[in-house]
Amino acid sequence: MPTVKTKKSATKRIKMSATGKVLRTHGGKSHLNGYKPRARKRHLRGMTVADKTFQKTAALMLQGN
Repeated sequence: MPTVKTKKSATKRIKMSATGKVLRTHGGKSHLNGYKPRARKRHLRGMTVADKTFQKTAALMLQGN
């Protein structure tokens, strides 16, 4: 049986929570931040739960971990 490998691009963007949910980072905060309000940038910090339609795909991507 071949070794199951992890998608390295996925490990940099998503992670699994302790309860098995997929967490992702918010987009839209890497550039052009000068005109964005402070509150908007603050709300983009941290992680959020990914959509339920992406849960199965993400689990397969992180399978090798």
